[in-house]
Amino acid sequence: MKLKVEPLTKVAFAPFGEVVEAAGAREIPINQGYAVRRNGLARVDVAHQGGDTQVCLFVAQPRPAPVAIEVMERHPDGSQLFYPLQDRDWLVVVCDDPKTPASYRAFLATGRQGVNYARNVWHHPLLVCDADSRFMVVDRAGPGANLEEVFLDKAQPLELDFDAASLNTPGAAR
Repeated sequence: MKLKVEPLTKVAFAPFGEVVEAAGAREIPINQGYAVRRNGLARVDVAHQGGDTQVCLFVAQPRPAPVAIEVMERHPDGSQLFYPLQDRDWLVVVCDDPKTPASYRAFLATGRQGVNYARNVWHHPLLVCDADSRFMVVDRAGPGANLEEVFLDKAQPLELDFDAASLNTPGAAR
């Protein structure tokens, strides 16, 4: 089965969490006018079971094409926010139920869009289009097992349906 990739928008992604982007946010001049602050881009949920906020740096590599969806994960004790640190397109795959192929959605995010997966939302581990893609990740640190993984049936493969060449064209997802 092929999973069609669609552009990442706040409306389309709302059932799974928040799209994190500065576009449209109110600008607040700070630092004597030498910087601009944009508040409230996302609400990170970490308080469940006595957790704390942690900020991490991920450096990711692209998976071989065609990209096979083999595992989905979720975090029952908190949200997980990914924000790219360079202007490179990347992919987001989510679903309601990992065992139901029709519940999957795939999105193409720009290098100026992040996502905040809501608590308990099934998502694929980080999918990038370029080597050494860096992301700031904000999520929960604390007691408990905050990771659940489901490996999919290899007899019923699920692949992303997209043109990899178009992803390397500047502005492809804009």
